[in-house]
Amino acid sequence: MNTKYFLYGIALAALGSGLAMAQSGPESLLPPGFDRPARVARPSASPAPRPMAPPIRAATAPVPARPLIPRIDINGPEPTIAAQPLTASTGAAVPRVANLPVGPIVLPEGITSFAQLIALPSDKLDQMLGLTPKYDIPPSAQRAMSQVGIVNMAEGGLPPFSLGHQPASLVRAALAGNHGQMVSRWGHILLRRALASRLDAPADMAASEFVALRTALLLRLGEGDAARALVQDVDPGNYDAALTQAAMDAYVATADFTGFCPVLQLQSGARKDAQWQVMRAICSTFSGNSSGGFADMDRLTRVAAMGHIDMLLAQKYAGAGGAGGRRAVKIEWDGVSDMTPWRYALSIATGLTPPAALMKDAGAQYDYVTALAPMVGLGLRADASDRAGAAGILSSAAMVDLYSQIYANDDITEGPADRALLLRDAYVGETPEARLTAMQTLWDGASGEQRYGRLVLTAYAAARLAPGGELAKSSGDVIASMLAAGLDANALRWRLVVEAGSDGWAQLALAAPLGGAVDAGEVETFRGHDKSDNQHRTALLVAGLAGLGRISESARRNELGKLSVSVDGHTRWTDAIDGAASVNNPALVALLAGLGMQGDGWGRMTPRYLYHIIAALHRVGLDAEARMISAEAVARG
Repeated sequence: MNTKYFLYGIALAALGSGLAMAQSGPESLLPPGFDRPARVARPSASPAPRPMAPPIRAATAPVPARPLIPRIDINGPEPTIAAQPLTASTGAAVPRVANLPVGPIVLPEGITSFAQLIALPSDKLDQMLGLTPKYDIPPSAQRAMSQVGIVNMAEGGLPPFSLGHQPASLVRAALAGNHGQMVSRWGHILLRRALASRLDAPADMAASEFVALRTALLLRLGEGDAARALVQDVDPGNYDAALTQAAMDAYVATADFTGFCPVLQLQSGARKDAQWQVMRAICSTFSGNSSGGFADMDRLTRVAAMGHIDMLLAQKYAGAGGAGGRRAVKIEWDGVSDMTPWRYALSIATGLTPPAALMKDAGAQYDYVTALAPMVGLGLRADASDRAGAAGILSSAAMVDLYSQIYANDDITEGPADRALLLRDAYVGETPEARLTAMQTLWDGASGEQRYGRLVLTAYAAARLAPGGELAKSSGDVIASMLAAGLDANALRWRLVVEAGSDGWAQLALAAPLGGAVDAGEVETFRGHDKSDNQHRTALLVAGLAGLGRISESARRNELGKLSVSVDGHTRWTDAIDGAASVNNPALVALLAGLGMQGDGWGRMTPRYLYHIIAALHRVGLDAEARMISAEAVARG
């Protein structure tokens, strides 16, 4: 029984106890048949045993009726049964509980009537009556705030103690200073792995702040599912204001509004802004209080707490809250000039497709959400998967699974269906040339970031191609496709057929696990074929080789000198990442590497930063990531 409503019963019974005192006589409360006189036993020949206590005798005068309302302390033991008074008519014992004192009822401050008290929203009433618990789980099941995360070391996570003795200011700067837009797919994957690892907070940083900073960065990266899983590893009773905000953003990013309701219940007084109040009204409708939730929604709509479209979408979502809460809400986008995470999440959660005009310039973040959203149509997810795959949010296997569903669905036509057919041909074409042609058609059907996403899509199909023959002319894209999914062993089969100084050669020179020294003459050949601006790809190639230790220091300076580029010199960032590498701290190196790989394209990556990132990763044992990042730099630079 709900404690809140039990307290209401106590108050109502107290108001009516005076009526009980005015009854004409006692009334038996026993079930029928239990108030009959006890049968008198026949005397026996043997003496009766001595009773343990004197018998209870019937009263000669009527016993006044007592109010049968238990006095219960919700924090104390169960109520006890008092002495057993007898009824005047039958002499049968009637269970009696302790008396409830009757006196004036003191209403909470600001409440003038009992009806007003009952009409309060459930969360406000819980808070006023002191019924809002700090925790919603038993003490024995509450989790510690140490090593919060979703990936442990056995699953590939980074060491949990890595940041425990690092300065909080440095860790805070690495997390808060990262805006989430990464130039590298493999850099994104590495940073996600670090943020999701089970890590201890720095000694002079609150654990809740550490989780909030990691969650916020995951959201900026477009990793809504990982962000939600991270906040779910913390008991809501341990949330502070920053972590509550990060958790709310994570649930909104995944269109899981009702998933946030337990947090809102425990942190009901954390905020008072309009979005918080609307979220509270949504939770009320789904908790069974449809009338109260919609009353709050109507009030917020009247005062224009949020934009009109925001309130309409919230009402439509809340209308799915069950019986009594359904409303016919018509969504009209007229006059809406921009898209927000709140609007987009409510739209897809209610089965709506936002206008294409609003989504055209909405940004890559919405593609990241769409690619992962199970409630969105397969065609829209496929259109969004190019960006999500290029960014590192979707793996090659996940993209293939998506297109496999599209291939099996006859209702999907045009672009996504055509790409599904091409992907099938890339796997099962009659000849290697036919399979390569299908891949090239997929690759050339997009440009820039989306084209690299298509390379991710075809990685396993490319790995099925046998190296040699006419295929060697396209080895650059084939190798880039395999390395986009980390298939370095398959890519190395092409090492004997690629031309020295070609794109394929450069990528393999960086991706080989046991690569030796690289001849400077081959680097010169690559530079001669480099058509990038200011031969930027050649500079990235030399920086990557130097970071992996595959070119001498003199050769590095000589080659970069021809490009008027240098990786020497120091900044606060280079000193920090070099220092983290010198003490073999992979988690801190990963965070600082993510900080240094921000940008909207590889044209923003300087050879100096790439050199320090690759060298630091190589020193702390993250050699696989170092090789894939450097090979990606050449493929996309």
